[in-house]
Amino acid sequence: MSQDGLAALWRLSDFVRWWFARLAATTAGQMVMVAVGWQMYDVTSSAWDLGLVGLFQFVPALVLTLPAGHLADRLHRARIVAGVMVLQLAIVAVLFAASRGGWASRELLLATSVLLGVARAFQMPAQQALTPLLVPPRLLTQAMAVSMSGLQVAIIGGPALAGAIFVAGAAAVYAVCAAFFAIAFALVLRVRYEHAPPPAEPATLRTVLAGLHFIFSRPALLGAVSLDLFAVLLGGAIALLPMYAKDILHVGAFGLGLLRAAPAAGALAMSVALARWPLARRVGAKLLAAVAVFGAATVVFGVSTDFATSLVALAVTGAADMVSVVVRQSLVALETPDPMRGRVSAVNSIFIGASNQLGEFESGATAAWWGPVGSVVVGGVGTVLVAIAWWRLFPALARRDRVEPPAPAGPALNRR
Repeated sequence: MSQDGLAALWRLSDFVRWWFARLAATTAGQMVMVAVGWQMYDVTSSAWDLGLVGLFQFVPALVLTLPAGHLADRLHRARIVAGVMVLQLAIVAVLFAASRGGWASRELLLATSVLLGVARAFQMPAQQALTPLLVPPRLLTQAMAVSMSGLQVAIIGGPALAGAIFVAGAAAVYAVCAAFFAIAFALVLRVRYEHAPPPAEPATLRTVLAGLHFIFSRPALLGAVSLDLFAVLLGGAIALLPMYAKDILHVGAFGLGLLRAAPAAGALAMSVALARWPLARRVGAKLLAAVAVFGAATVVFGVSTDFATSLVALAVTGAADMVSVVVRQSLVALETPDPMRGRVSAVNSIFIGASNQLGEFESGATAAWWGPVGSVVVGGVGTVLVAIAWWRLFPALARRDRVEPPAPAGPALNRR
């Protein structure tokens, strides 16, 4: 990443405002998830209920994300994100009042999880499709790298900050979250870009599903996105971190914050490394190898009873996952014409949501049957097996040499 490119990016005021808005909103979102997870386990002491928090976020996202992607291709994307910030601000205000008043029940936490899922269904497609509109094409790769670095800083800082504040109570965490969402809302409202409303077109099933058809027509892109889904679905242990912090590692709320932050710390280190030494050749093989490493590190975390070892294992999972993120986002950005970015981003969001929220449900359910250690270890082994299977199921991905699309797909890049 050149210094000239970085300097040029920071001179783009709308991109800078967008970068800080995402930093504030992501920090708040991570803090909310730590607080909700800890409160749920504190109220119910149930692995099943921890899994339900993820499921109740995933279902509305699954239902609404594709229509939200269509909306993002027709309306002003920054205004959509601003509206989502208002909804999340209202959610944390209710959680603040419930925590202060002592009526934060299991039912309330599940209901707010549904609303958070609704918010993210509309946020993700508009958010992913907005960055390319704020920078010139020559700076797009650098802008995505800078955005990912900021995102990982928020993912690291949010859980750690939530864990530190939680000693003053859940209400204090939600109060800080409300302040961050308010800041994000104010910044997003000031983001400007040239928005030309597209020609009038009815929202048919064909137009809504256009992003899905686009991804399924490109085997390498489909393999990369689906690989991420199954790898994190099986290998994710995030939902069980409250159990590990409380019952296995005995490190309390502050330790939980550090455990939540560890994968992001590894991801941040990897994002910096990839910015300095980008994946130039054999990107498909490196992607599959990274997923296998993700699964192996998950197994190490699952059997560990040492806090330091657990942190290192989680950091390795984050570093390996960042390789997947960089390859996937680069493929989407380089192969998708702008009029379809919202819908393609919506499909990508569904895969991300399935791998995270549905993965949390899978972890909670299997932990209820086999215990947390059995759940994490089996999931990690399954992830390694998925990486091996994808090598044969998606040869176009395994043989992919560069991130840039092959020559026949070149004309699509000019449709902006």
